[in-house]
Amino acid sequence: MNIAVITGASSGIGWEFAKALDRAESFDEIWLIARRQERLEELAKSLRSPARILALDLGNRASIEEYASLLQSTGARVAVLFNGSGFGKFKLFDQVPLSAYDDMIDLNIKALVAMTYVTLPYMDRGSRIYQMGSLSAFQPVPYINVYGASKAFVLSFTRALNAELKPRGIRAMAVCPGWVKTEFFDHAVTDDTSVTYYNRYYLPQDVAARALRDMAKGKDVSILGFPVRVQVFFTKLLPHRLVMAIWLRQQKHR
Repeated sequence: MNIAVITGASSGIGWEFAKALDRAESFDEIWLIARRQERLEELAKSLRSPARILALDLGNRASIEEYASLLQSTGARVAVLFNGSGFGKFKLFDQVPLSAYDDMIDLNIKALVAMTYVTLPYMDRGSRIYQMGSLSAFQPVPYINVYGASKAFVLSFTRALNAELKPRGIRAMAVCPGWVKTEFFDHAVTDDTSVTYYNRYYLPQDVAARALRDMAKGKDVSILGFPVRVQVFFTKLLPHRLVMAIWLRQQKHR
């Protein structure tokens, strides 16, 4: 059974990636993973391929084990894995509860690594892994501190993994967009947020389309938008102390 697995599929980029992938390819099943079953059921109705709905909380290790058991019992071969689950908080570091950071690290890092680890034995030559990163992966980002650091992990992990998997013919790519208008902001931004300046927004369907194109081109990082690519270029050249100073000035912090 040839399948695609998409986490974070209940909204945003994961939702749009499922639709874009379904238009581009055919699968025996697309496994849709997120906590909100009703949203997954709504998405499933719009897909050509049959969908298997898995209402799982990937921040819970038991959900990872349930997914791994299902892979084993069905004998599925995973052609595509899209790790899109994650969240952030935009505030001063010590104004966010430690429990929220624990949950963020569990989902953004530990669940992504675990999903990749348990899926790899079921992948063959030509299989592809998309890992959800962020523009914030390329620089330290005050007021998005832990979130940005988690995405820096995703970027480094994914690029190294792609090199490791090359002899097996399996690809891994980090998807690193700038600001994307999704439900992410409903959780990340509050009335007293310390982040107030957003220079431009992109659409989740455009992020998904770019990711598919960049994977086909053999890239290990996908970045949507020329201005964002320019920003990434300069963050590699400029001292990060200066990059952070510019960011703080944009947010009206000194």
